[in-house]
Formats: sequence, structure tokens, C-alpha cells
Amino acid sequence: MQQPAVNVMVKAARAGGNVLLRNMHKLDALNVVEKERMDYASEVDGLAEEAIIKELRRANPDYAILGEEGGAQKGNRGPSRYTWVIDPLDGTSNYLRGFPHWCVSIALCEGPEPIHAVIFDPLRNELFTASRGSGAQLNERRIRVAERRELAGAVFTTGFPPRERKRAGAQLKCVGDLLSSAEDVRRTGSAALDLAYVACGRSDAYFESGVQPWDIAAGVLLVREAGGRVSDFRGAATGPLHIETGPRHLVAGNVRIVDPLLKTIVSSGYLQAFS
Repeated sequence: MQQPAVNVMVKAARAGGNVLLRNMHKLDALNVVEKERMDYASEVDGLAEEAIIKELRRANPDYAILGEEGGAQKGNRGPSRYTWVIDPLDGTSNYLRGFPHWCVSIALCEGPEPIHAVIFDPLRNELFTASRGSGAQLNERRIRVAERRELAGAVFTTGFPPRERKRAGAQLKCVGDLLSSAEDVRRTGSAALDLAYVACGRSDAYFESGVQPWDIAAGVLLVREAGGRVSDFRGAATGPLHIETGPRHLVAGNVRIVDPLLKTIVSSGYLQAFS
């Protein structure tokens, strides 16, 4: 049985997803803003976030909010130990181009740690949920990370965010080294869905730099509750709400495959690009 907080989050995610679905057939008429170089947001991102926040505030008005579009907001009674972390449209570039791979991501964090997570893919009607200590589910069926133990034959996912292009050469060297053993490396355009796919075994592992708390907060908990490991490129556990440190780098997979992936990130020179 889902936790009450997860039920609230599911309702909010579906509300946001409905906004996205209603607008996906009129993309040419949307107002699009370039927040940073090659980093876009549309009016639909904001509308979806408003719909999500409305549902979350109705249930828990005293919780703080950290949204990709609206930024940090206090609860009705000021600071709170609980924070909703919201990405109303993870995969905005995909959405604006009509590429059918994007989602809504919501996490509830206690301090820096996610305790409940929802990732909703409206196009496939796939609902990923997790609660700390209670496992992870896809459409209410338990999921687990894949069991591959080595790089050979593995499928990895990654991303090439615009703000990380100065390290693109090092990242591509890492990808090339991985492909000497791995089956493939995929780039889907949605960090949240990448993490959800690791949690359910569709991908063996994921790595990316430049991710923000709203990109990863829900996915981090999904992977952990599905039996996986999440760390930064140095192998240290990472907390999604330490936003004062800025964008971060992340690795996620089962406990056996993360170490050889980290070794490749080091040996390829990719880690050194962050020093």
C-alpha cells in the first residue's frame, strides 16, 4: 500500500502530466525562453509546475518547495524540514521537438535526503514510485536494478547538458573507453527517466555531470530502493539538496557495476576534468 504522501504526489504528477498532454499538439504556439545557452523552458513548464504545486500545497501547505521553474519557496509557516523537489517537465527539449520521451518528477525530501519519490511518464502511463525503506515500484509492481556485474555487454545511459560542453572531450573519451566493452551507450534527454530505467533494469547504469537537484532527487531514491547504488564520480554518496555546491556529477547502477564504471571515469581522464 502506498504511503499517504505518495498518493498526494501521484495526484500532483498526474495533474502536471495532464497539462503537458493537453499542450503537446500545439507546440508551434508556445512561448519558449532560452534560460541559458541551449537550455530551454516553455510556458507549459510553468503551467505544469503550477498545477503540481497547487495539489501539493493543498495537502501540505507548510512544506517548502524547490521547483525548476519557480525556485525555492518557503512553506506557509516559514522554513520546513520537508521540501517538495519538482521538475514539472524533465526532457523539455524532447517535448518541444515532439520527441516522445519526457516526464514529471517529484520528490519529498527530509533535510537533504529524499524519502518519497514519483516519476510519471504520461505518454506511456508509467508511474514509478518509491518510499524510503519500502522498495520501488512501476505501476505498483516491485522493480529491481539489473544484475550485470561488469562492463562487458552493459547498456549505459548518459547526457550531454549544454552547461557541461567544456568537458565534452573528456566525456566522449570516457564513452569511447566504455564502448570497448559495453554493448551500447544511450542518450535519452531525461535524467529522471534515465534513473527510473536503471531502477527497473532497462539500463545497467547511468552517469552524467551538471545535474540539478530537481533532475535527480526522485530518481536517486528509486535506484536506492530498487537495490542500487548512487554516488558521485569520486564514489562518495550524494545528497540531492546540497544546492549550494551547484550542479553535480552522478553515477547510478547496481552495486557491482558502479565500481568498474567509476574506474573508467577515472582512467579516461573524465574525473580529472572537474579538478
